[in-house]
Amino acid sequence: MDFRPIPRDPHAFQQPVTAEDIQAIGQRAFGDAARVTSAVELGGGMYNTTYRITVDHLETPVILRIAPVPGQQFSSERELMRNEYVTVPYLSPIADLVPRVLFADWSQEITGRDWIVQSHLTGVPAPERLGAYPRDLWPGFFAQLGEITARVHAVRGRHFGPVAGPGHPTWSAAVIASLHAIADDLGHLGLDAADVRKVADLAGEHHRVLDEITEPRLLAGDLWTVNTMLDSKAPEPVITGVLDLDRTLFGDPAADWTIRMASTKNDERTAFWDTYGPRDTSPAATWRSLVYEARHLGAIRLERHRLHKDEGVRDTYTSMAGVLSQLT
Repeated sequence: MDFRPIPRDPHAFQQPVTAEDIQAIGQRAFGDAARVTSAVELGGGMYNTTYRITVDHLETPVILRIAPVPGQQFSSERELMRNEYVTVPYLSPIADLVPRVLFADWSQEITGRDWIVQSHLTGVPAPERLGAYPRDLWPGFFAQLGEITARVHAVRGRHFGPVAGPGHPTWSAAVIASLHAIADDLGHLGLDAADVRKVADLAGEHHRVLDEITEPRLLAGDLWTVNTMLDSKAPEPVITGVLDLDRTLFGDPAADWTIRMASTKNDERTAFWDTYGPRDTSPAATWRSLVYEARHLGAIRLERHRLHKDEGVRDTYTSMAGVLSQLT
């Protein structure tokens, strides 16, 4: 096997598996006679460990994604790969853009970790391709992203919270549970979580504002440029694929990471709203958006700690203080 793992620090969050593990995975997924001839680790993501593998009797490569060791996962990010798997039936509006699941194994018998095999999407990661286009073509990319996001948000769910559960009967209960889970994770790491807990308390005091959201809608959870693929030869940006939908949940579309990112700057991304539709700017929606921003900042704090970005962690406290000043 041509085995090409990415060299990593022994204490890094993302860790490779062995060539023998990958061979065993190939045989479990495709039969005892299957032989993996190459496994190249891909470096685009920051959570799962991902390989492009070729198998001797398959015409095209496939993607193998391996979850972190269970003991390394935060409680607020528990079993994200299983959450993505459960989400697949809800992704029919964008089925032409997402990879097909070929095999999934939660037994943890081979590596001690969950893993999934998916079809290989054509195209080039958007961070590698978008910058090659003139900036006057970038609005077209964001307009496509808006249309894709609108299709996702049109999907209705039966509960609030992560698609795989635990489900909650109200949106406020789901938001408060998420904030407490993030705060608990921060506390276990020895980080100050008082600001996140304060937001959870405020969400509880004003739960009626959150519970104006009565219909659970599907949120992509992490969709932005880094999780899209572009046509490698098109004269203008054309989205050909959407990746890593493992943080999906049912709730208020305004709470989605995509909406947060589309709102951040007044540049080419404003074309997003041309296809997605206008934002709700009512006082209640504005208050909810601050709670959502606090939730995002809490998750960002966890990720920056995981990546050993100490200055970035400190920055989240300053940003959170600004959010709290507006909430109170």
